[in-house]
Amino acid sequence: MMTLNATANSNPADNSQYEKRFPKQYQSWQKTAESKEVTDALADDPNLVILWAGYGFSKDYNAPRGHQYVITDLRSTLRTGAPMTEDEGPMPMACWSCKSPDVPRVIEEQGEAEYFKGKWAKGGPEIVHVLGCADCHKPGTPKLRIARPFAERAFAKLGTPFDKADKTEKQNMVCGQCHVEYYFEKNEEHPNWVKFPWDGGTSVEAMEAYYDKLKFKDWTHQLSKAPMLKAQHPGYETTAKGLHGDMGVSCTDCHMPRVTNAEGKEYTDHNVGSPFDQFEFTCANCHDQTKEQMQALVQTNKDKVNTLKLQAEDELVKAHFEAAAAWKAGANEEKMTAALTDIRHAQWRWDFAIASHGIAAHAPEEGIRILKTSLAKSAEARKKLAEILNSQGVVSTVAIPDISTKAKAQAVLGMDMDKMRADKAIFIEKVVPKWEAEYKANNGAN
Repeated sequence: MMTLNATANSNPADNSQYEKRFPKQYQSWQKTAESKEVTDALADDPNLVILWAGYGFSKDYNAPRGHQYVITDLRSTLRTGAPMTEDEGPMPMACWSCKSPDVPRVIEEQGEAEYFKGKWAKGGPEIVHVLGCADCHKPGTPKLRIARPFAERAFAKLGTPFDKADKTEKQNMVCGQCHVEYYFEKNEEHPNWVKFPWDGGTSVEAMEAYYDKLKFKDWTHQLSKAPMLKAQHPGYETTAKGLHGDMGVSCTDCHMPRVTNAEGKEYTDHNVGSPFDQFEFTCANCHDQTKEQMQALVQTNKDKVNTLKLQAEDELVKAHFEAAAAWKAGANEEKMTAALTDIRHAQWRWDFAIASHGIAAHAPEEGIRILKTSLAKSAEARKKLAEILNSQGVVSTVAIPDISTKAKAQAVLGMDMDKMRADKAIFIEKVVPKWEAEYKANNGAN
Protein backbone atom coordinates (compact mmCIF):
# COMPACT_ATOMS: atom_id res chain seq x y z
CA MET A 1 0.00 0.00 0.00
CA MET A 2 1.43 3.38 -0.97
CA THR A 3 1.75 6.04 1.69
CA LEU A 4 3.12 9.53 1.74
CA ASN A 5 6.39 10.33 3.36
CA ALA A 6 5.54 11.83 6.73
CA THR A 7 7.00 15.28 7.30
CA ALA A 8 6.68 17.81 10.06
CA ASN A 9 4.63 20.02 7.79
CA SER A 10 2.51 17.34 6.09
CA ASN A 11 -1.15 18.25 5.94
CA PRO A 12 -3.62 15.49 5.02
CA ALA A 13 -5.98 18.09 3.57
CA ASP A 14 -3.48 19.37 1.01
CA ASN A 15 -4.57 17.62 -2.19
CA SER A 16 -1.44 18.60 -4.16
CA GLN A 17 0.80 16.32 -2.10
CA TYR A 18 -0.88 13.24 -3.60
CA GLU A 19 -0.02 14.04 -7.22
CA LYS A 20 3.32 12.22 -7.37
CA ARG A 21 2.02 9.03 -5.78
CA PHE A 22 -1.30 8.89 -7.64
CA PRO A 23 -0.75 10.94 -10.81
CA LYS A 24 -3.52 9.52 -13.01
CA GLN A 25 -6.14 9.80 -10.29
CA TYR A 26 -4.94 13.28 -9.34
CA GLN A 27 -4.91 14.57 -12.90
CA SER A 28 -8.42 13.27 -13.55
CA TRP A 29 -9.61 14.85 -10.27
CA GLN A 30 -8.23 18.18 -11.49
CA LYS A 31 -10.54 17.94 -14.49
CA THR A 32 -13.52 18.57 -12.21
CA ALA A 33 -12.47 22.22 -12.69
CA GLU A 34 -13.78 21.97 -16.25
CA SER A 35 -17.32 21.98 -14.86
CA LYS A 36 -17.12 25.76 -14.51
CA GLU A 37 -20.43 27.01 -15.90
CA VAL A 38 -22.71 28.68 -13.36
CA THR A 39 -26.38 27.80 -13.90
CA ASP A 40 -28.79 30.01 -11.98
CA ALA A 41 -31.57 27.65 -10.91
CA LEU A 42 -33.75 30.51 -9.63
CA ALA A 43 -33.57 32.27 -12.99
CA ASP A 44 -34.48 29.02 -14.76
CA ASP A 45 -37.40 28.39 -12.39
CA PRO A 46 -38.68 31.47 -10.47
CA ASN A 47 -41.21 29.29 -8.64
CA LEU A 48 -38.32 28.30 -6.38
CA VAL A 49 -38.06 31.83 -5.00
CA ILE A 50 -41.62 31.61 -3.70
CA LEU A 51 -41.33 28.05 -2.46
CA TRP A 52 -38.28 28.99 -0.38
CA ALA A 53 -39.59 32.42 0.70
CA GLY A 54 -37.95 33.47 3.95
CA TYR A 55 -35.10 30.98 3.56
CA GLY A 56 -31.60 31.43 2.17
CA PHE A 57 -32.25 29.47 -1.01
CA SER A 58 -34.67 32.17 -2.20
CA LYS A 59 -31.69 34.55 -2.35
CA ASP A 60 -29.40 32.39 -4.41
CA TYR A 61 -29.29 28.83 -5.72
CA ASN A 62 -27.07 27.60 -8.52
CA ALA A 63 -26.82 24.11 -9.97
CA PRO A 64 -23.88 22.18 -8.47
CA ARG A 65 -20.53 22.34 -10.24
CA GLY A 66 -17.39 20.21 -10.07
CA HIS A 67 -15.66 19.41 -6.79
CA GLN A 68 -12.99 22.02 -7.53
CA TYR A 69 -15.53 24.79 -6.93
CA VAL A 70 -17.01 23.82 -3.58
CA ILE A 71 -15.10 26.40 -1.54
CA THR A 72 -15.47 29.19 -4.10
CA ASP A 73 -19.19 28.58 -4.44
CA LEU A 74 -19.78 28.40 -0.69
CA ARG A 75 -17.96 31.67 -0.15
CA SER A 76 -19.76 33.33 -3.07
CA THR A 77 -23.34 32.27 -2.46
CA LEU A 78 -25.63 34.88 -0.94
CA ARG A 79 -26.88 32.19 1.44
CA THR A 80 -23.75 32.45 3.58
CA GLY A 81 -24.16 36.21 3.88
CA ALA A 82 -21.34 38.72 4.16
CA PRO A 83 -19.86 38.28 7.64
CA MET A 84 -17.10 40.77 8.41
CA THR A 85 -16.12 39.03 11.66
CA GLU A 86 -16.17 35.39 12.78
CA ASP A 87 -19.25 36.01 14.94
CA GLU A 88 -21.45 37.43 12.16
CA GLY A 89 -23.58 35.87 9.45
CA PRO A 90 -26.70 33.74 9.10
CA MET A 91 -25.10 30.31 8.90
CA PRO A 92 -23.41 28.00 11.47
CA MET A 93 -20.04 26.26 11.21
CA ALA A 94 -21.88 23.10 10.14
CA CYS A 95 -22.23 24.56 6.62
CA TRP A 96 -18.60 23.66 5.90
CA SER A 97 -19.08 20.01 6.78
CA CYS A 98 -19.22 18.46 3.30
CA LYS A 99 -16.96 20.89 1.50
CA SER A 100 -13.34 20.15 2.30
CA PRO A 101 -10.78 17.66 3.64
CA ASP A 102 -9.91 20.41 6.12
CA VAL A 103 -13.16 19.51 7.91
CA PRO A 104 -12.07 16.03 9.10
CA ARG A 105 -8.64 17.51 9.85
CA VAL A 106 -10.14 20.19 12.10
CA ILE A 107 -12.50 17.69 13.75
CA GLU A 108 -9.58 15.37 14.47
CA GLU A 109 -7.55 18.25 15.90
CA GLN A 110 -10.30 19.97 17.90
CA GLY A 111 -13.07 17.43 18.42
CA GLU A 112 -16.62 17.73 17.11
CA ALA A 113 -17.88 19.94 19.92
CA GLU A 114 -15.31 22.63 19.17
CA TYR A 115 -15.59 22.24 15.39
CA PHE A 116 -19.36 22.76 15.35
CA LYS A 117 -19.27 25.70 17.74
CA GLY A 118 -19.95 29.18 16.38
CA LYS A 119 -20.76 30.77 13.04
CA TRP A 120 -19.71 29.78 9.53
CA ALA A 121 -17.20 32.62 9.29
CA LYS A 122 -15.20 31.09 12.14
CA GLY A 123 -14.04 28.36 9.77
CA GLY A 124 -12.89 30.66 7.00
CA PRO A 125 -9.20 30.74 7.94
CA GLU A 126 -9.09 26.97 8.49
CA ILE A 127 -11.13 25.48 5.64
CA VAL A 128 -9.51 26.31 2.32
CA HIS A 129 -8.79 23.07 0.41
CA VAL A 130 -11.42 21.90 -2.05
CA LEU A 131 -13.10 18.52 -1.76
CA GLY A 132 -10.42 15.96 -2.49
CA CYS A 133 -8.32 12.96 -1.59
CA ALA A 134 -8.58 12.80 2.20
CA ASP A 135 -12.35 13.24 2.08
CA CYS A 136 -12.62 9.71 0.73
CA HIS A 137 -9.31 7.98 1.43
CA LYS A 138 -7.18 7.31 4.46
CA PRO A 139 -4.52 10.04 4.05
CA GLY A 140 -1.71 8.94 1.78
CA THR A 141 -3.31 5.64 0.75
CA PRO A 142 -5.99 4.37 -1.65
CA LYS A 143 -7.90 2.85 1.29
CA LEU A 144 -11.46 4.17 1.51
CA ARG A 145 -12.66 5.80 4.71
CA ILE A 146 -15.56 7.70 6.22
CA ALA A 147 -13.90 10.98 7.08
CA ARG A 148 -16.74 12.49 9.10
CA PRO A 149 -17.80 10.98 12.42
CA PHE A 150 -21.41 12.12 12.06
CA ALA A 151 -21.66 10.13 8.82
CA GLU A 152 -20.00 7.10 10.42
CA ARG A 153 -22.59 7.17 13.21
CA ALA A 154 -25.43 7.39 10.69
CA PHE A 155 -24.32 4.36 8.68
CA ALA A 156 -23.88 2.36 11.88
CA LYS A 157 -27.43 3.36 12.84
CA LEU A 158 -28.68 1.71 9.64
CA GLY A 159 -27.11 -1.55 10.79
CA THR A 160 -23.96 -1.74 8.67
CA PRO A 161 -20.93 -0.01 10.16
CA PHE A 162 -18.39 1.05 7.54
CA ASP A 163 -15.76 -1.46 8.65
CA LYS A 164 -18.29 -4.30 8.22
CA ALA A 165 -19.51 -3.21 4.78
CA ASP A 166 -18.57 -4.86 1.50
CA LYS A 167 -16.69 -3.04 -1.27
CA THR A 168 -19.77 -1.68 -3.05
CA GLU A 169 -21.36 -0.56 0.20
CA LYS A 170 -18.16 1.22 1.19
CA GLN A 171 -17.97 3.02 -2.14
CA ASN A 172 -21.56 4.19 -1.74
CA MET A 173 -21.03 5.21 1.88
CA VAL A 174 -18.03 7.34 0.95
CA CYS A 175 -20.15 9.27 -1.56
CA GLY A 176 -23.03 9.20 0.92
CA GLN A 177 -21.07 11.24 3.45
CA CYS A 178 -22.15 14.29 1.48
CA HIS A 179 -24.70 13.31 -1.19
CA VAL A 180 -27.31 12.75 1.47
CA GLU A 181 -30.15 14.32 3.44
CA TYR A 182 -29.05 15.95 6.69
CA TYR A 183 -30.08 18.64 9.13
CA PHE A 184 -28.55 20.70 11.89
CA GLU A 185 -29.61 19.50 15.31
CA LYS A 186 -31.27 22.07 17.52
CA ASN A 187 -30.73 20.89 21.08
CA GLU A 188 -28.52 21.75 24.03
CA GLU A 189 -26.36 18.64 23.69
CA HIS A 190 -25.56 19.08 19.98
CA PRO A 191 -26.41 22.63 18.88
CA ASN A 192 -25.99 22.85 15.09
CA TRP A 193 -24.29 19.48 14.74
CA VAL A 194 -24.86 17.67 11.44
CA LYS A 195 -27.14 14.64 11.73
CA PHE A 196 -28.71 12.34 9.16
CA PRO A 197 -32.44 11.83 9.97
CA TRP A 198 -32.33 8.05 9.58
CA ASP A 199 -33.45 6.87 13.00
CA GLY A 200 -36.67 5.50 11.50
CA GLY A 201 -35.38 4.66 8.02
CA THR A 202 -34.27 6.37 4.80
CA SER A 203 -37.54 6.71 2.89
CA VAL A 204 -39.10 10.13 2.35
CA GLU A 205 -41.98 9.10 4.61
CA ALA A 206 -39.71 7.81 7.39
CA MET A 207 -37.68 11.02 7.47
CA GLU A 208 -40.84 13.12 7.38
CA ALA A 209 -42.13 11.23 10.43
CA TYR A 210 -38.77 11.68 12.16
CA TYR A 211 -38.85 15.46 11.67
CA ASP A 212 -42.51 15.66 12.67
CA LYS A 213 -41.85 13.77 15.91
CA LEU A 214 -39.09 16.25 16.76
CA LYS A 215 -41.30 19.18 15.70
CA PHE A 216 -38.26 20.24 13.69
CA LYS A 217 -38.42 22.97 11.08
CA ASP A 218 -35.72 24.56 8.95
CA TRP A 219 -37.65 27.81 8.72
CA THR A 220 -41.11 29.40 8.82
CA HIS A 221 -42.38 30.22 5.35
CA GLN A 222 -42.63 33.96 4.76
CA LEU A 223 -46.05 33.80 3.09
CA SER A 224 -47.93 30.78 4.43
CA LYS A 225 -46.26 30.68 7.87
CA ALA A 226 -45.96 26.91 7.44
CA PRO A 227 -43.16 25.18 9.43
CA MET A 228 -40.99 24.09 6.52
CA LEU A 229 -38.42 21.40 5.81
CA LYS A 230 -35.60 21.88 3.29
CA ALA A 231 -34.34 18.72 1.67
CA GLN A 232 -30.62 18.81 0.95
CA HIS A 233 -29.36 16.31 -1.65
CA PRO A 234 -30.58 12.80 -0.78
CA GLY A 235 -28.83 11.01 -3.62
CA TYR A 236 -27.65 8.17 -1.37
CA GLU A 237 -31.15 7.40 -0.15
CA THR A 238 -32.97 7.66 -3.49
CA THR A 239 -30.35 5.74 -5.48
CA ALA A 240 -30.71 2.82 -3.07
CA LYS A 241 -34.39 2.58 -4.06
CA GLY A 242 -33.72 2.34 -7.78
CA LEU A 243 -32.88 -0.56 -10.07
CA HIS A 244 -29.15 0.12 -9.91
CA GLY A 245 -29.30 0.12 -6.13
CA ASP A 246 -31.18 -3.16 -6.13
CA MET A 247 -28.55 -4.74 -8.38
CA GLY A 248 -25.60 -3.63 -6.28
CA VAL A 249 -24.26 -1.02 -8.69
CA SER A 250 -22.11 1.53 -6.86
CA CYS A 251 -21.90 5.28 -7.36
CA THR A 252 -18.35 4.88 -8.63
CA ASP A 253 -19.37 2.29 -11.25
CA CYS A 254 -21.28 5.04 -13.04
CA HIS A 255 -19.63 8.30 -12.00
CA MET A 256 -15.98 7.30 -11.31
CA PRO A 257 -15.38 4.24 -13.51
CA ARG A 258 -12.26 2.19 -13.98
CA VAL A 259 -10.81 3.40 -17.30
CA THR A 260 -7.81 2.62 -19.47
CA ASN A 261 -5.48 5.39 -20.61
CA ALA A 262 -3.45 5.64 -23.82
CA GLU A 263 -0.62 3.63 -22.27
CA GLY A 264 -3.01 0.79 -21.43
CA LYS A 265 -2.91 1.54 -17.69
CA GLU A 266 -6.16 1.06 -15.76
CA TYR A 267 -7.17 3.47 -13.00
CA THR A 268 -10.23 5.00 -11.34
CA ASP A 269 -11.26 8.21 -13.10
CA HIS A 270 -11.77 10.91 -10.44
CA ASN A 271 -13.37 13.41 -12.83
CA VAL A 272 -16.79 12.81 -11.29
CA GLY A 273 -19.38 13.33 -14.01
CA SER A 274 -22.14 11.90 -16.16
CA PRO A 275 -21.92 8.19 -17.03
CA PHE A 276 -22.45 9.20 -20.65
CA ASP A 277 -19.08 10.97 -20.63
CA GLN A 278 -17.36 7.56 -20.32
CA PHE A 279 -20.06 5.34 -21.81
CA GLU A 280 -17.78 2.45 -22.82
CA PHE A 281 -16.54 2.15 -19.23
CA THR A 282 -19.91 2.70 -17.50
CA CYS A 283 -23.27 1.84 -19.04
CA ALA A 284 -21.78 -0.41 -21.72
CA ASN A 285 -20.45 -2.75 -19.05
CA CYS A 286 -24.00 -3.94 -18.37
CA HIS A 287 -26.34 -2.58 -21.06
CA ASP A 288 -26.70 -3.77 -24.65
CA GLN A 289 -28.30 -0.53 -25.83
CA THR A 290 -26.33 2.15 -27.62
CA LYS A 291 -25.37 5.39 -25.96
CA GLU A 292 -28.06 7.19 -27.95
CA GLN A 293 -30.71 4.69 -26.88
CA MET A 294 -29.71 5.02 -23.22
CA GLN A 295 -29.71 8.80 -23.41
CA ALA A 296 -33.18 8.74 -24.93
CA LEU A 297 -34.45 6.48 -22.14
CA VAL A 298 -33.02 8.74 -19.44
CA GLN A 299 -34.45 11.80 -21.17
CA THR A 300 -37.90 10.21 -21.25
CA ASN A 301 -37.69 9.66 -17.50
CA LYS A 302 -36.42 13.21 -16.98
CA ASP A 303 -39.38 14.56 -18.91
CA LYS A 304 -41.81 12.55 -16.79
CA VAL A 305 -40.20 13.72 -13.55
CA ASN A 306 -39.99 17.33 -14.72
CA THR A 307 -43.65 17.42 -15.72
CA LEU A 308 -44.69 16.29 -12.24
CA LYS A 309 -42.13 18.63 -10.65
CA LEU A 310 -43.63 21.67 -12.36
CA GLN A 311 -47.17 20.57 -11.51
CA ALA A 312 -46.17 20.17 -7.85
CA GLU A 313 -44.53 23.60 -7.83
CA ASP A 314 -47.60 25.26 -9.34
CA GLU A 315 -49.86 23.76 -6.67
CA LEU A 316 -47.50 24.66 -3.86
CA VAL A 317 -47.07 28.26 -5.00
CA LYS A 318 -50.86 28.65 -5.05
CA ALA A 319 -51.15 27.04 -1.62
CA HIS A 320 -48.61 29.44 -0.08
CA PHE A 321 -50.41 32.50 -1.46
CA GLU A 322 -53.79 31.10 -0.42
CA ALA A 323 -52.52 30.52 3.10
CA ALA A 324 -51.20 34.09 3.20
CA ALA A 325 -54.64 35.31 2.13
CA ALA A 326 -56.29 33.22 4.84
CA TRP A 327 -54.08 34.74 7.52
CA LYS A 328 -54.82 38.21 6.16
CA ALA A 329 -58.55 37.48 6.29
CA GLY A 330 -58.27 36.71 9.99
CA ALA A 331 -57.89 32.93 10.16
CA ASN A 332 -56.43 31.73 13.42
CA GLU A 333 -53.76 29.12 14.13
CA GLU A 334 -56.28 26.46 15.12
CA LYS A 335 -57.97 26.73 11.73
CA MET A 336 -54.71 26.80 9.80
CA THR A 337 -52.66 24.03 11.42
CA ALA A 338 -53.91 21.10 9.33
CA ALA A 339 -53.54 22.95 6.03
CA LEU A 340 -50.05 24.14 6.93
CA THR A 341 -49.05 20.59 7.84
CA ASP A 342 -50.18 19.45 4.39
CA ILE A 343 -48.11 22.23 2.80
CA ARG A 344 -45.10 21.18 4.88
CA HIS A 345 -45.43 17.55 3.81
CA ALA A 346 -46.17 18.35 0.16
CA GLN A 347 -43.17 20.63 -0.21
CA TRP A 348 -40.87 18.26 1.67
CA ARG A 349 -41.73 15.51 -0.79
CA TRP A 350 -41.36 17.75 -3.84
CA ASP A 351 -38.02 19.04 -2.55
CA PHE A 352 -36.78 15.56 -1.64
CA ALA A 353 -37.38 14.40 -5.20
CA ILE A 354 -35.79 17.33 -7.01
CA ALA A 355 -32.88 17.89 -4.59
CA SER A 356 -31.58 14.35 -5.05
CA HIS A 357 -29.79 15.42 -8.29
CA GLY A 358 -30.33 12.65 -10.79
CA ILE A 359 -33.38 10.84 -9.48
CA ALA A 360 -34.67 10.51 -13.06
CA ALA A 361 -31.65 8.31 -13.79
CA HIS A 362 -31.11 6.74 -10.37
CA ALA A 363 -34.66 5.87 -9.37
CA PRO A 364 -37.27 7.34 -11.72
CA GLU A 365 -40.14 5.27 -10.38
CA GLU A 366 -39.42 6.48 -6.85
CA GLY A 367 -39.17 10.08 -8.03
CA ILE A 368 -42.51 9.84 -9.79
CA ARG A 369 -44.10 8.17 -6.78
CA ILE A 370 -42.84 10.84 -4.38
CA LEU A 371 -43.96 13.71 -6.62
CA LYS A 372 -47.43 12.19 -6.95
CA THR A 373 -47.72 12.08 -3.16
CA SER A 374 -46.64 15.73 -3.09
CA LEU A 375 -49.46 16.62 -5.47
CA ALA A 376 -51.95 14.72 -3.34
CA LYS A 377 -50.83 16.57 -0.21
CA SER A 378 -51.03 19.92 -2.00
CA ALA A 379 -54.56 19.13 -3.13
CA GLU A 380 -55.52 18.41 0.48
CA ALA A 381 -53.93 21.67 1.62
CA ARG A 382 -55.71 23.73 -1.02
CA LYS A 383 -59.05 22.08 -0.25
CA LYS A 384 -58.69 22.98 3.43
CA LEU A 385 -57.58 26.51 2.58
CA ALA A 386 -60.57 27.01 0.29
CA GLU A 387 -62.85 26.09 3.17
CA ILE A 388 -60.99 28.42 5.53
CA LEU A 389 -61.10 31.29 3.05
CA ASN A 390 -64.81 30.78 2.50
CA SER A 391 -65.42 30.77 6.26
CA GLN A 392 -63.55 34.07 6.48
CA GLY A 393 -65.71 35.61 3.78
CA VAL A 394 -63.21 35.32 0.92
CA VAL A 395 -65.11 33.85 -1.98
CA SER A 396 -62.99 34.98 -4.93
CA THR A 397 -59.92 33.17 -6.26
CA VAL A 398 -56.70 34.32 -4.62
CA ALA A 399 -54.66 36.27 -7.17
CA ILE A 400 -51.07 35.18 -7.76
CA PRO A 401 -48.76 38.14 -8.42
CA ASP A 402 -46.37 38.22 -11.38
CA ILE A 403 -43.50 35.89 -10.45
CA SER A 404 -42.48 35.11 -14.01
CA THR A 405 -38.84 36.02 -13.42
CA LYS A 406 -36.43 35.61 -10.54
CA ALA A 407 -36.27 39.39 -10.04
CA LYS A 408 -40.05 39.78 -10.02
CA ALA A 409 -40.50 36.92 -7.55
CA GLN A 410 -37.87 38.34 -5.21
CA ALA A 411 -39.48 41.79 -5.47
CA VAL A 412 -42.84 40.29 -4.45
CA LEU A 413 -41.12 39.10 -1.27
CA GLY A 414 -39.55 42.52 -0.65
CA MET A 415 -35.98 41.24 -0.97
CA ASP A 416 -33.25 43.90 -1.34
CA MET A 417 -31.04 41.97 -3.74
CA ASP A 418 -28.84 44.96 -4.64
CA LYS A 419 -27.77 45.34 -1.02
CA MET A 420 -27.14 41.61 -0.60
CA ARG A 421 -24.94 41.54 -3.69
CA ALA A 422 -23.08 44.70 -2.67
CA ASP A 423 -22.43 43.31 0.82
CA LYS A 424 -21.20 40.03 -0.65
CA ALA A 425 -18.82 41.84 -2.99
CA ILE A 426 -17.25 43.66 -0.02
CA PHE A 427 -16.95 40.35 1.84
CA ILE A 428 -15.21 38.68 -1.12
CA GLU A 429 -12.85 41.64 -1.54
CA LYS A 430 -11.93 42.25 2.10
CA VAL A 431 -12.54 39.11 4.15
CA VAL A 432 -11.64 36.16 1.92
CA PRO A 433 -8.05 37.35 1.29
CA LYS A 434 -7.60 37.69 5.06
CA TRP A 435 -8.79 34.11 5.54
CA GLU A 436 -6.31 32.82 2.98
CA ALA A 437 -3.44 34.86 4.41
CA GLU A 438 -4.23 33.68 7.93
CA TYR A 439 -4.31 30.04 6.79
CA LYS A 440 -0.89 30.36 5.15
CA ALA A 441 0.54 32.10 8.19
CA ASN A 442 -0.67 29.33 10.47
CA ASN A 443 -0.04 26.35 8.19
CA GLY A 444 2.72 27.35 5.79
CA ALA A 445 2.34 26.64 2.08
CA ASN A 446 0.01 23.72 2.81
